[in-house]
Amino acid sequence: MRLLTAALAAATVLTATAAAWQPSPTEPPSVPSVKVRQGTSKGTGKLTPIAGSDRVVAPLGVDPACPAKIEVGMRSDAKTASYASLSVEIDQPLSASRSMLTSYLPPGYELGAKLLIAVPPTTSEGEYGLRLKTANQTLPVPVQVVTLDKLDNGGNFALYRPITASSQHTNANYPPCSIADGDSGSNGWAGGNGWNDATSRAWPDTVAIALGGAKQISRVDLYTLNTERYPASSVGLRDWDVQAGLNGQWQTVAQVRGNTAGSVRSDFAPVTADAVRIVALASNGANDYTRITEVEVR
Repeated sequence: MRLLTAALAAATVLTATAAAWQPSPTEPPSVPSVKVRQGTSKGTGKLTPIAGSDRVVAPLGVDPACPAKIEVGMRSDAKTASYASLSVEIDQPLSASRSMLTSYLPPGYELGAKLLIAVPPTTSEGEYGLRLKTANQTLPVPVQVVTLDKLDNGGNFALYRPITASSQHTNANYPPCSIADGDSGSNGWAGGNGWNDATSRAWPDTVAIALGGAKQISRVDLYTLNTERYPASSVGLRDWDVQAGLNGQWQTVAQVRGNTAGSVRSDFAPVTADAVRIVALASNGANDYTRITEVEVR
């Protein structure tokens, strides 16, 4: 199964909007993450477009390095293996990181890939169309463009808010804005999901989130790198302070020491703050970088 998955991924062609497509400051970077899943063919002979959700919320005014994203793909219900293609269309002025997905698929197999959606800052609020097309079917996925103040953040004041970091590692895609994009997982590490600082074994490292105005907060959840291959106990953040800021004045509201888990919830007495800062003091591991995948503020 692993060999087949690798072969499928290697055979996959991810075509951007143009042959020499390069992202501009308002277009998303291309992240060639592909997932292949085994299923059961329905024997209809059709190629069915699939999406990871039934709609996309794309906030206005976010850092271009952290665009809205959705998994898109296709499922083969053919009786024999063949090459399959999915085309991607999106209403202007929005742009997508790829316009086509092509791969060899055995019957019943599904292929999924990350699609990034860029929203230029001059875009009007409203609903836009994303269409996933195969030869047999079109799957429409609405894209709702909203301002940050109208975004349903689920009580997380940090979601999509501006981020300031002390440094950023440049050898891979570790944008600071990704620690407030709603994705706390580690599977996209080094591919746009998670922040890694640039100063190995030099402390402290800091990352601050502007909350868009004064809020009463009493909880901060921090997620650090944690996968089967790279567990938090060997590479994750170990020691840090949680600070609340108001009008540029900071106070420490929680401290974490000796952590080996992938996530830590810090509760504290309610305070009024317009920003939250993580002051990283040490990590688990020989090279001792700060690795954070998400910070939630409530």
